[in-house]
Amino acid sequence: MPRTPFLAVLLAPILCLGAFPVEAQRLPAATPPAAAPAPGTAPGSNRILAVVNGDVVTQAEVNSRARLFAMNTGVAISPEVLDRLRPQVLRLAIDEKLRIQEIQRRRIAVSDNDIAEALGDIERRNGMPQGMLRGQLRGAGIQPRVLFDQVRAQIGWGRLLRQMLGPLAEISEQDIQGAIANHRARQGQTEYLVSEVFIPVDDPSTEGEVNRFVDEVVGQLRRGSPFPVVATQFSQAQTAVQGGDLGWVTSAQLDPEVAAIVDRMPAGAISNAIRVAGGFQIITLRGKREGGRIQNSTALSIRQIFLPFATRLDPQAPTDAHRAILERAQRLSQTLRGCEQMDAQPRTSDRPADPGPIRLESLNPPPLRQMLASLAIGRPSQPVISPDGILILMVCSREQAAQEEFTTDAARQQILRDRVEVLARQLQRELRRRAVIETRA
Repeated sequence: MPRTPFLAVLLAPILCLGAFPVEAQRLPAATPPAAAPAPGTAPGSNRILAVVNGDVVTQAEVNSRARLFAMNTGVAISPEVLDRLRPQVLRLAIDEKLRIQEIQRRRIAVSDNDIAEALGDIERRNGMPQGMLRGQLRGAGIQPRVLFDQVRAQIGWGRLLRQMLGPLAEISEQDIQGAIANHRARQGQTEYLVSEVFIPVDDPSTEGEVNRFVDEVVGQLRRGSPFPVVATQFSQAQTAVQGGDLGWVTSAQLDPEVAAIVDRMPAGAISNAIRVAGGFQIITLRGKREGGRIQNSTALSIRQIFLPFATRLDPQAPTDAHRAILERAQRLSQTLRGCEQMDAQPRTSDRPADPGPIRLESLNPPPLRQMLASLAIGRPSQPVISPDGILILMVCSREQAAQEEFTTDAARQQILRDRVEVLARQLQRELRRRAVIETRA
């Protein structure tokens, strides 16, 4: 398994165009949702919500997890939304405790240097100076230890699964050739480029509660939360490590309930919650191809300028400072020509000017996708206003993506991923079965 590929999407998903994405809005900007009170100051923030084999999970940890999700996606979390998220966020925190306990029990080493390297990688990917991440976490009301624990669990869980696979981690040439032969046999069939979020239902009595949580996640995705970030934060499938990416699959490789839906979905769409064996699945269709031909797959190279507000915007009462930044953004939108001029602009935020390659069909929300699809090459967009600042985008190139070959390395990774997925679900169920878990109202 890759060492820590989830870090590539944890705080810098390319689909959200930078570290802390804005919600694309048309003028005038919509009223932003209210933020929840900082967990550090909320009454009862250190109240114990669960005890997992003697280790406690506090309300402050659960609130910090929800705020980390909000920080990753750029979506403000209101107290009402936080209340709806809390039961499932608590469940994820419990599962994380179980994983860390098992990692420690088996003496899987995850050093402080591993954590520091991973955090440094996050900062580098976001163009942050060293040490800035901790300050931003605290400023957002997030306990840094919550992110550190997530990083430690992801690294250690991957190493643990690799250790437990033993000889199964070695993929034979016969296995590879069999996978390639199966892939060739599917040529001419319709294939789908799919990402997933899988939320398990371990106890039938909690199905209604889990269903409500999944519906909330679907709503966040459709309001623009980046799918890879949501998958990394909430999905309990092993594909969460790759931001939920299932790769190119045929309908025969999907659950029957999912296969019945995916063919009717347009590229970029997000499904409702789908009840499958073991839980609920949310999918997004990123592309489609028939007979080896890719449909609706466009690769973009873009540039962005973000002009932050010093204070949060109230659309009903903008200040003179807000108006001044809007006027500056409008001047840039009218005068800039070509990506070289965009690159020459002084940096005004921590967002990278070049967020990397982007697949158009994977972009959300839909208005942002439509804007980039129609924007002339080398011409800036109209200012896109959010509560935190104003974004200007420019498309540098727009190309049809070439067909991806199914190489021996791709076959090896697919086989390994399938084996790891089976093992991970089995082990997580076993950890829950053996655990002593006390939850408190």
